[in-house]
Amino acid sequence: MAQHNELGKKGEQIAIEHLLKKGYKIIEKNYRYLKAEVDIIALKKDVLVAIEVKTRTSDYFGNPQDFINPKKIKLLVSAIDYYVINKCLDVEVRFDIIAIISNKKETKIEHLEDAFLYF
Repeated sequence: MAQHNELGKKGEQIAIEHLLKKGYKIIEKNYRYLKAEVDIIALKKDVLVAIEVKTRTSDYFGNPQDFINPKKIKLLVSAIDYYVINKCLDVEVRFDIIAIISNKKETKIEHLEDAFLYF
């Protein structure tokens, strides 16, 4: 497996552990719809949360969340729309980003709730 794929998988595992500690219930991991992939779908109270996990080894080129572009957001929104309709869910939906910087020295986690409001 390529090194960046391993880092991504490690980041997703760190994110899941973080979410579980905060009381989220993990519903799906790596949910795919057409060309979209939602890293984590979770429930927090009555809110369905679609979570994009971005992991980097440093912030030298920018914060991890800076690498999510409008095209990616559009794909994530379409995937969650399909998921909610397909599962006949009547829930509020929120989009979060978990930005992780993980290297040999440290691991930093930033959880941005309602993240797409800022894009």
